[in-house]
Amino acid sequence: MWSFFVLLSCIANVLGDESRVVNTAQGPVRGRLIPGGGVYGFYNIPYASAPTGADRYKAPRPPPTWLTTFEAEDRKIMCPQRFASGTMNIQEDCLVVNVFVPDTEETNLPVHVYIHGGAYQFGFGLQEKFTELVRGKKMISVSFNYRLGVHGFLCLGTEAAPGNAGLKDMVALLRWVNTNIASFGGNPDDVTLSSCSAGSGSLDFLTVSSLTNGLFKKVIQESGTVIGAVGAQVDPIQNARNYAAVLNFDNVNDLNSLEEFYKNVSIQQLISRTDAIINNEGVTSRFGPCVERDNGQEIFLSDAPMNILSQGNYTKVPRMYGFTNMDGSVRFSVFDTWKEMMNEKFSDFLPSELNFDSEEIKEQVAERVKQFYFGDSPVGDHNFLSYIYYNTDVLFAYPMLKTLSTRVGALEDSIYLFEYSFVDENSPVYPLTDEVGARHCSQERIVSDGDLTGATEEYKRMQEIMREYWMNFIANGYPSSSDPSLPTWRPANAQRSPHMSLGRDIVLKESSPIPERAALWDDIFEEYFRGPIIDTDPVAPIPGAASSLAISKITFLVLFLSFYFIWHLN
Repeated sequence: MWSFFVLLSCIANVLGDESRVVNTAQGPVRGRLIPGGGVYGFYNIPYASAPTGADRYKAPRPPPTWLTTFEAEDRKIMCPQRFASGTMNIQEDCLVVNVFVPDTEETNLPVHVYIHGGAYQFGFGLQEKFTELVRGKKMISVSFNYRLGVHGFLCLGTEAAPGNAGLKDMVALLRWVNTNIASFGGNPDDVTLSSCSAGSGSLDFLTVSSLTNGLFKKVIQESGTVIGAVGAQVDPIQNARNYAAVLNFDNVNDLNSLEEFYKNVSIQQLISRTDAIINNEGVTSRFGPCVERDNGQEIFLSDAPMNILSQGNYTKVPRMYGFTNMDGSVRFSVFDTWKEMMNEKFSDFLPSELNFDSEEIKEQVAERVKQFYFGDSPVGDHNFLSYIYYNTDVLFAYPMLKTLSTRVGALEDSIYLFEYSFVDENSPVYPLTDEVGARHCSQERIVSDGDLTGATEEYKRMQEIMREYWMNFIANGYPSSSDPSLPTWRPANAQRSPHMSLGRDIVLKESSPIPERAALWDDIFEEYFRGPIIDTDPVAPIPGAASSLAISKITFLVLFLSFYFIWHLN
């Protein structure tokens, strides 16, 4: 069989360079030169199989195998999600990988793995591409799909829905890369992960899971971490109950019934109300990563991530680490609704990771925060910029600074911190203001492929700088530039200093970003942070389910005693 695969490769080389056949552990795959040349694209290769039906929330299964050559063409496969283009091919078995390889005979190239964002609810592997970096013949780039929303992050702590299916997909992908990337010319021992937003949160969770040891060496982490907007679910069972109620299921207080509902609901109905999940005034994602119970299956996350970080019980790798100065722009669309809600009860918008002994204390903290950002004025059009800064801080900026300090305290010494604020004359002015700022994930978009028609020379220059930082980090483990006029980028300490200010001017500042705003949240988190609820009892009742579970236990006891006496009588 192996000689057959080798023969196919030889034939491909004889026929020309328009296509290339690579032998994977599953069988041969054929990629083709992408438009513009210089890069072979291998699209939609299955890296695992997503279980379906009643097993759809479980860990992924091994991928299929084949004997004939798999045509790795873009079939536009996307995991189930509500907000999808009609041109996409939505399917449950959606776990596919895309590999972009430079047209070179070189081997042992560094490998870049991109994790797409999208609030854990939407997106797909090809929403950003990095083929222009690959064309430089210095790396291989990989992207992939993973299960999303309730499909990927339902966490009941049961055998059927243990939690973190989407993250376990990512582990399967990294194992696939480790096994197969050498066949494409990559170095399996030199893998760098990159992402922004929920993808960056996923990336951060991957760094604290024991399942990923040895599967990557470096990370580029942007606007997302294990706490904040894309952090762990605080109360995953309550989230599951709430969403089931949105889908018109009544018996949400019984865990067994809840599990049966989710096992039997159609995938179309499951994703039909994603709008009820995405915008969460309590900051933390309603369906995202969770701390799992031990029910005999492989566990991705067994403890609260901040506990793991503070104990230093994880693999430490170099990381580029930063956010944009106006990441809170993700909350543009809900401003008109939320400004009224924030004025009515601002405490609803505090991070749900905070825990207060009384409603009175919670309201006092809420008033303190509201006064800090908005002063004596109600939230409104006149202080829209304060609304953006508030959301920047609670969703992304402060969570990243908080986890950075914890990581450095655990002896991580290669975290390269930045705040990205670059704008130019083409940058749009924010609504209701005269201000411009770097929008959510713009630090990733400037590095990825993009049409430069109409781009300013200033933008093109910044793109060159950012891409060089990325490429040198991927190659060497630290961001550097060949431009002698740019400062040397040093790792941050526990005081979050220094940090690189990436704006129209590039300056290494001997200080922390947003120091006054971070100091406010340092004080609040020190006193009130709790993180996710950890429930290790596999039969623990969910709130409101005590009576039905008690009946189940009595029934079990009666049956057990009946069988016991029957066995002894025989």
